[in-house]
Parts: sequence; C-alpha cells; structure tokens
Amino acid sequence: MSTLNEQLGSEPIRKLLLKFSIPAIAGMLVSSLYNLLDRIFVGRLGALAMTGIGLTLPFMTLLTAFTSLVGIGTSAIVSMRLGQNRKEDAEKVLGNAFSMLTVLMLVVTAIGLIFKEPILTLLGASELTMGYASDYITIILIGSVFQGIGAGLSNVIRAEGHPAKATIVLVIGTVLDMILNPLFIFTFNMGIAGAAWTTVLSATVTTILVIAHFVGKKSVLKLRIVNLKLSLPIVKDILSIGLSPFFMQISAFIVGIISNNALKTYGGDVAIGAMTVVNAVMILFLMSAMGITQGAQPILGFNYGAQQYDRVKKTLKLELALVTAICVLTFLMVQIFPTGLARILSNDLELINAASHGMKIFLLMLPIIGAQIVGASYFQAVGAAKKAMFLGLLRQVITLIPMLIILPNFFGLTGVWAAAPTSDFISCSVAIVFVAREIKRLGKAEQHQAEVIEHRSLS
Repeated sequence: MSTLNEQLGSEPIRKLLLKFSIPAIAGMLVSSLYNLLDRIFVGRLGALAMTGIGLTLPFMTLLTAFTSLVGIGTSAIVSMRLGQNRKEDAEKVLGNAFSMLTVLMLVVTAIGLIFKEPILTLLGASELTMGYASDYITIILIGSVFQGIGAGLSNVIRAEGHPAKATIVLVIGTVLDMILNPLFIFTFNMGIAGAAWTTVLSATVTTILVIAHFVGKKSVLKLRIVNLKLSLPIVKDILSIGLSPFFMQISAFIVGIISNNALKTYGGDVAIGAMTVVNAVMILFLMSAMGITQGAQPILGFNYGAQQYDRVKKTLKLELALVTAICVLTFLMVQIFPTGLARILSNDLELINAASHGMKIFLLMLPIIGAQIVGASYFQAVGAAKKAMFLGLLRQVITLIPMLIILPNFFGLTGVWAAAPTSDFISCSVAIVFVAREIKRLGKAEQHQAEVIEHRSLS
C-alpha cells in the first residue's frame, strides 16, 4: 500500500493518468464491445429483433442504476480512505458494498420478473416486439445479481491500484461473450434468448474473477466475512455518493420511457431500432472518454483526500483536455461516416437509413459534452455528491425531458432526435461554469497551502 501511496501522491500526473487510464480505456472499450456484440448479432435477426433489444435498454439502465448506487460510491470512498491511510476502513466499505449489491439485485430481480410485461408496455413494446423484449429481459433478470456484483466491485480493483487486473477481468468476460454469442444465437438456434444467456454466463465468470481477486493474496483490500455485516454509517456514506449516478440512471430510465414512446409515435418500431443503433455507436466511441474519467478517479480521490490540491487541479485539467479531444474526433466520425457506422449493427436498409439520419442530429453537441462528463465524474471522485447529482439531473431530467415532450410536437421524428443536443448545449454550458470555478477554487487552495508552509518555515 505504501507503494500505491507513493505513486498516487508523487508520480508525475501525466504519467500517472496514462498509467491508470490506458487500462481503464481498454476496459471500457471491452465493456462497450461486450454490450455491442449482442446488438451486432441480434441485428442479423432483423429489425424487429433489434427493436426488441432496444426496448430493454431502459430496463437494463434500471439495473445499472442499482449497481451504480453502490459501486461508484464504494470506489470513490475506497480511494479516499486509502489516501487517508485507512486501509481497515476501506475493507469495511468493500464488505458492506458486497452485501448491499447482493441484497439490492435480488430484490430488483424479483420485482422485475413480476412486473416485466407492464414495464415493457410502458417502454413502448408493441405486439410485434413484446416477445423479443420479454425473452431477453427475463434471462437478464435471472442473472442480474452476478452482473451487479461483478460490475459494482470491478471498479474497486482499479481504485486500490490494480487497473490492469480490472481490465483483464473485463477482457475475459468479453472474449467469452464473443465466443458464445454466435454459438447460442445461430448454431444452437436460440435467437435473442441466446444473446441474453451469453451475457449472463459471461457476467457470472466476471463476478467469480472479481471475488477471487479480493480473497486472493495480491489484492490490497480483502473481502472478509466480518465486514459483510452492514454498518449504517458506511451504508450512508456509500449511498450519499452513489445517489448521484443512481438518480442519473433512474432519470435515464424515465427518459427511455418518454423517448421510446415518442419514437414509436412518430417513427414506428423501426425508429426505436434506429435509436438502439445510435446508442450503440455513441457508447462505443465515448467509452474511451469514460475510461479516462474512470482512470482519473482514484488519482483525484486520493490526492483530494491527501489535500494535494495542486495535483488535483493538474489531473482535472489534463482529463478535460483528453476527453474533449476524444469527443471532437467522435463528432467528426459521426458526421462523415454515419451510414458506415450504422451498417456495422444492421443489414436492414430501412433501419440503416433511419439510424444514419438520426445519428447526425442526436450527437450534434459532442464537441462540448466533455465538460459534462468530466464535471460529473470529478465531483463524484471528491465526494461532492450534490454537485455531481445536479449536473447529471440537469442533462437527463431538467432539460432533456421537456425537450422530448415539446420538440416532437413541432418537428415530428426530427424533434425526437434534436431533443438530446438541445439539452446537451444547455447542460454543458452550466458544466463548463462549474468546472472553471472548481479549477479556480483549487488554485486558491493550493496558494493558501503554499502561504501556510512559507509562514511555518519563517516562524
């Protein structure tokens, strides 16, 4: 652990950010490929199958919300506890997180299985697409506890200073997914159910590897039985930080309901399928940006906990520059090659045309979205949960939902596509102000520390 402290607290920021971000980027790309494979193979089953899987995405977001509620808060607190040299407290947080994820996902699974059809109807499922969506989400729910534990605790591996190990775990799950997907879907003729079983089996293997890490010899933190008993103060700490991404995901679920129904009203089932393609493309490219923010979080959390504000400021500025560069490059790709990107996920001409048209509008504000991504992630990392939550809700609820309701009334399907960039422009403008003020505040804190040190040396 002393070696980890020395690295996070003294190693050059650029070298450190690359060291943590490259494995994180690889892991996020692998993770996006993990999700993308289902859509690539399912897309070969036809437009209705693609729409069916698209209908489950808000449902999947709901599952992710509960994983984020525990996982992101745990990762941030573990980083700060390690920065404060409080290893035993960090292990208590890990044990509580494991118990919380297990209980939460079992409860969510039971409720989801009972109410799946009403929820899918609410999400815009038609008679033609209900069968596809129901088959897929039933199997996903059965294995959701494994997905929750694996995804929720994998970031802790990175937070304790093993970014490469966290990536390897994800790579193994993705490779397994790549092998099993065509076998289950086509060779075994299981269709969309085969895609779901592949996801569950791969997630189960990932979870086993994550648990094996924390009970093994090489981990900094150990998963101990004595720490599985829930502690109310620890639960509150985890939830206080996790509530921001949780409400962001819940708001995304609500947005999914409104968006799917608007797409169905103005463009039919094929429009929902087109949005599935667009979201897949966006996720594939933006995972690199998310990987940088994920790699930066342990650096930010540790140095903020250690009150090394100069290193926090340097990390934040470098992170913002890298994420913005990725977003600009992605924007250029989308505007120049929309049809080619859509063809990766479908061979249905109507779906390709709808997706390529929507993609260019939907991702119009990519060049400025970096501030929002970095801002929300930064405030999570340093424990400023309210600011992180506000930035997330501003984009997903306060501006996006009204745009989804208002714009389609005037512009039809184009209005549905235009709601996101309109919301992005407003929310990113606010995020830029937040980040600029934080950089200024960190500069003042750094200056104050220098003055205190100088005063002590003189006295």
